[in-house]
Amino acid sequence: MNYDAALDAALNRLHEEGRYRTFIDIERRRGQFPHAVWKKPDGTEQDITVWCGNDYLGMGQHPVVLEAMHKALEDTGAGSGGTRNISGTTVYHKELEAELSDLHQKEAALLFTSAYIANDATLSTLPKLFPGLIIYSDALNHASMIEGVRRNGGAKRIFRHNDVAHLRELLEADDPEAPKLIAFESIYSMDGDFGPIGEICDLAAEFGALTYLDEVHAVGMYGPRGAGVAERDNLMHRIDIINGTLGKAFGVHGGYIAASEKMCDAVRSYAPGFIFTTSLPPVVAAGAAASVRHLKTDQALRDLHQERAKVLKLRLKGMGLPIIDHGTHIVPVMVGDPVHTKKISDMLLSDYGIYVQPINFPTVPRGTERLRFTPSPVHDPKMLDGLVWAMDALWNHCALNRAEMSA
Repeated sequence: MNYDAALDAALNRLHEEGRYRTFIDIERRRGQFPHAVWKKPDGTEQDITVWCGNDYLGMGQHPVVLEAMHKALEDTGAGSGGTRNISGTTVYHKELEAELSDLHQKEAALLFTSAYIANDATLSTLPKLFPGLIIYSDALNHASMIEGVRRNGGAKRIFRHNDVAHLRELLEADDPEAPKLIAFESIYSMDGDFGPIGEICDLAAEFGALTYLDEVHAVGMYGPRGAGVAERDNLMHRIDIINGTLGKAFGVHGGYIAASEKMCDAVRSYAPGFIFTTSLPPVVAAGAAASVRHLKTDQALRDLHQERAKVLKLRLKGMGLPIIDHGTHIVPVMVGDPVHTKKISDMLLSDYGIYVQPINFPTVPRGTERLRFTPSPVHDPKMLDGLVWAMDALWNHCALNRAEMSA
């Protein structure tokens, strides 16, 4: 086989479809986020504003987080030096797990190197713990959940997105004695819609199923202490396993599950993705613990975040742009074509210093390509004005070009 030719063909397909992904090299400047510097391929630099980051609250720049990380670095050095089982469990890891279990009002929490690994490792391990387990998974669950369900070797059922009636049909069709688990999300990141947590919990209780809730795009931002949508809706006690991230609203890195002491102990003991992975560096764990602890009491930051998102959505709607608004902080602007999505993204960056990454297939279905804006409390009104003006100019420009191409 000509391996180079096969690679060329695979990459050319992406170019032809207009969905080849390019990485934008940026350098965040401490204390200035969402401002950053774009390091161009030609060696020059351009000041930009990041509008697509997942550091939703700007905690990656917060003095409380930086101070904790500096202290841990001075006290312990860089890496953890091993897996959690072999010298890689430190006081910082235990402190962070305690903060997370307290946040979600669970008996325990278990750290992973990312929320992707937490989902994959946990969902692929559960059938070992519950032989014959059937997992019911929302059709729009994150790739990490899909991978974990796929790899577990057990039975799986896919229910239509947020369709509780379809979920009921699937539950009714299976053996009532079989162990069951329903896996879903609180906020789906591409459309920004909420999962029907209460209704799913009702079905889980009726059919004797465990509940697995991914709160990755909600932790830190929703609920009176930032524990997520389940906390906001007083439903945390009805969720058996909560998955979360430390790399989005908490501004650092890593992932976790929060559950009963027995559940975390069993996953810890059986999941290869936990057992054989070097643990998070202590400096990262220290910063994450400081962030979680701080956000338990900073409701003002959460309120400002929601206000910024609401204002951006109102202004884009006022311009007639096709946005999706389900009441969350995520602001998708639908373009519907990969080439035009990339073109608008490129022009925003080069002409206006606004960085928003195009979202194409397979992240979203073909024909639903979009620009996904994530306003934060540190995006001030002047930045918002600049984004709205740029989108107004470019949207009209690209609309005229599309009309000319189809004429």
